[in-house]
Amino acid sequence: MRQARLLGLVAGVLQGRPRPLPHSRHSSSLGRPRVDAIEVSSCGVPSDDFDDRRHHGGDEKALHHYPLEHYRAWQLQWPHLQARLMAGAFGENVSTQGMTEADVCVGDIIRMGPCVVQVSQGRQPCWKLNAAFERTDMASQAQDQGRLGWYYRVLEPGTIRAGMPIELLERPHPDWTIAKMHRAIFQKEHSQEDLKRLSKLAFLSPRWKQLFSNRENQIQESNPEARFSIPP
Repeated sequence: MRQARLLGLVAGVLQGRPRPLPHSRHSSSLGRPRVDAIEVSSCGVPSDDFDDRRHHGGDEKALHHYPLEHYRAWQLQWPHLQARLMAGAFGENVSTQGMTEADVCVGDIIRMGPCVVQVSQGRQPCWKLNAAFERTDMASQAQDQGRLGWYYRVLEPGTIRAGMPIELLERPHPDWTIAKMHRAIFQKEHSQEDLKRLSKLAFLSPRWKQLFSNRENQIQESNPEARFSIPP
């Protein structure tokens, strides 16, 4: 194991409860309030209550990390939404300063206080971002601009608080930043050799491995734009 390297600082920790959205829908993954600390178990944050457990939570998406820096960029882009564009608006558990998708790689093992986590995959935004911000293009804008955050699996449970340093312990895949992974997923910036490697990449979540395996084997993908439409 290499010597730990400082990546950034925990700016805040957040947890959620289901709340109403337009079209008689609910979500606990958006607009999460700050708390003093979160207790993280092997399956994530026990106090989080997800409305949709099919697409949120689980071992591979136990914690969602979103850079605080992105909010300043959003506020400059859409000043009229400043009141909504605050930490927690994208459903994160961990808000940080000093690190973005360009600084983190799939498989990174990271320590936040006593808690040790591993980067498992990026995020695929859906219609709930559109509903929460009352914009038809919020999810697609976040996807196109790469301001999505990423997910962790939990290796060692513990308590995370604001002010804790975030340290990199191991980096098995330095060639695959989350930013590059997002471009591979959404813009299909990958070669056939990349697809072979990604479909078997250690520490990448099974769901994303399958996606790349399907592409490698030319299995027809479902319409990616369907995620942006409110389901019937």
